[in-house]
Amino acid sequence: MADKLTAQLYTADGAAKGEVDLNPDIFGIEPNADVMHQVVTAQLAAKRAGTHSTKTRAEVRGGGAKPWRQKGLGRARHGSIRSPQWVGGGVAHGPKPRDYSQRTPKKMKRLALRSALSDRAANGQIKVVESFSVWDEPKTKNAVALLEAMEVTGKVLLIAEDHERSAIKSFRNLDHVKASNLGQANTYDVLWAETVIMSQGTLALGQSAPRGTEEHAAGVQEGASHQPSAISSQQEADGGNQKADDATDEQGEEVA
Repeated sequence: MADKLTAQLYTADGAAKGEVDLNPDIFGIEPNADVMHQVVTAQLAAKRAGTHSTKTRAEVRGGGAKPWRQKGLGRARHGSIRSPQWVGGGVAHGPKPRDYSQRTPKKMKRLALRSALSDRAANGQIKVVESFSVWDEPKTKNAVALLEAMEVTGKVLLIAEDHERSAIKSFRNLDHVKASNLGQANTYDVLWAETVIMSQGTLALGQSAPRGTEEHAAGVQEGASHQPSAISSQQEADGGNQKADDATDEQGEEVA
C-alpha cells in the first residue's frame, strides 16, 4: 500500500475542503481476512438470543401408561405414547437454551477493526467531516442534505464524538445509516457499510498510536520511566522509619 494515505475532507454542509492524512498503522495495514471473519462470526453469535427450546419425552405431558401390552398383539412394543417416534411425542436431541457467545482476544478485535478500516481506506470509502458541533439539534433533513452534497449513496456508517449527539441522532433515523461514537465502532459495522464517515475530532482520537505498535510501547516505557515504582517508594519509606527509630533510641540513651 502507499506510504501516505489520505481521505477527502468536507465541511458540515458537505462542501469539499481538501484532504486529511490517515495513520498507516490503522488505515494502511494488510487486511487479514481470516481474523475479520472470526471476529464477525463471534459478533453475530453474541447477538443470538439462544432461547430456543424443545421438550423431551420426559417433559411432554402424558404418556405414563403403556399403550398396549408387551406381547400377544402382533404390534411393535411401546412403553409410552410420548416417545420421539410418536406424533405428539417429545423431541430427541432437540435444541435447548444456550449461550452462543465466543471469547475473542482484544488484540484480535483490534486487528480485525484495523483490517476493515484499511480495506475501506484503500478503496476510497472513508470520508471525513470537519465537525458536527454546528448541528444544534437533531434534524434528519440535515443528514440527508449532507449525504446528497457529499454524493454518498448506499449503506453508511457514521462515527462521531460523544458530544456530537445531535449528528448521531440525525443519522440514526435513516434506515441505511448506522451511527455511533468511537467506542462503539466495530468490525461488522465497518464491513457492512459502503462508506464510512468520521468527524475530524473522532479521526484524531482514533489515530493515536494503537496498542501493540512500537509507538505505543515507547509511550508506555517513557511514562513508566517518569513514575517511581511502588517498590522503591516503599523502600524509601522504610528507610525513613528506620532513621526515626534510631534517632529515638539515641535520645533515650542520652536521657538515661
